[in-house]
Amino acid sequence: MSLRRQVGDLVLRTGSLIWLSLSVLPGGFPIVAVAQSSQPSTVEAGGNGQPESRKTSGPIGDGQPDRQSLGYIHGTVLDQAGAVSVYTKVRLTREDQSPIQEVLSGENGQFLFSNIPAGSFQLTITAEGFETQRVSGVLLPGQVYLLPEIRLAVATVMTEAHVAVALTQVEVAQDQIREQERQKVLGFIPNFFVSYIPDAAPLATKQKFELAWKSTIDPFTFVGVAALAGVQQATDDFNGYGQGMEVYAKRFGAAYADVLSGTYIGSAILPSLLKQDPRYFYKGTGTPRSRFLYAVANTVICKGDNKRWQPNYSGIGGSFATGGISYLYYPAGDRDAMNLVVQNSLIRLGETALANVLQEFVVKKLTPRLQTHPPVQP
Repeated sequence: MSLRRQVGDLVLRTGSLIWLSLSVLPGGFPIVAVAQSSQPSTVEAGGNGQPESRKTSGPIGDGQPDRQSLGYIHGTVLDQAGAVSVYTKVRLTREDQSPIQEVLSGENGQFLFSNIPAGSFQLTITAEGFETQRVSGVLLPGQVYLLPEIRLAVATVMTEAHVAVALTQVEVAQDQIREQERQKVLGFIPNFFVSYIPDAAPLATKQKFELAWKSTIDPFTFVGVAALAGVQQATDDFNGYGQGMEVYAKRFGAAYADVLSGTYIGSAILPSLLKQDPRYFYKGTGTPRSRFLYAVANTVICKGDNKRWQPNYSGIGGSFATGGISYLYYPAGDRDAMNLVVQNSLIRLGETALANVLQEFVVKKLTPRLQTHPPVQP
């Protein structure tokens, strides 16, 4: 402790003793300073800058000790930072079951119990937002029992509990999709529509569109579309386009239109209308066979917003809707309804099944920074 702090403490204690002797204590009472206790302490405060005493019972009557044998208990309450704690409640109880007394610490943080019979006592100090503290001691006849400073500790557990209760289901879901938006295979391939939390909160409509938006504008999405258009150009797929850089741009546009329509219809629009969850929920437990069947089955079943399994109308409808829309912008010579719509839709469903199997057995191992702790539930 610094010399300046030691001098300050000495002045505070000397001032307290002078105040007691001049304004409160009758002459001839011995003042005894009590050594610092190792037990936690708690105090309650009084007003107008001076400690006040309030008894819950009547004054001392017949059969009580004479006033010369009565003592005083004095102390100061500080908060955790060392500032005085005013209007803190201090309750005095005694071993002989005498009436309980209470005081409030004053504006200087001090409190005083006067005319107290000798014997064992306990002080209970309580203040809102702080942990309750207790101090015990033995008061001798005619003694002024001077307590060391009593510091209150903040009740941190209670504060944290209030924060947790305040979260709504939408806020919990938002916290979870923030984690999903960090999920990137090998650190750069978006993997947003997978939840590694089995009982994740259902998504609101806005959150379903948010995931779709983040997925379609991710830089790697454009890289993947560019690669697919390049393969189609090299193999002369959809040969109605022809060849050349201008034709490559058309192939790129058609491939990206497939991604946009498939993502928004199958993962945002239909799930919002039908109240279904567009995410794949990672299983991760059970035999390899049960996990494989689970992954394949998730092509045609999904979780609803009520967290119950149901037919995946959103995914199936989205695949066929995307095939139907592509009929509008692919070359006229390639607009065979059976091949372009039905066949491509079935191929898309097969790709979804394969992607689910990879999610179940491979992708998690290649995705860094996954959330491993259970999230806060509403």
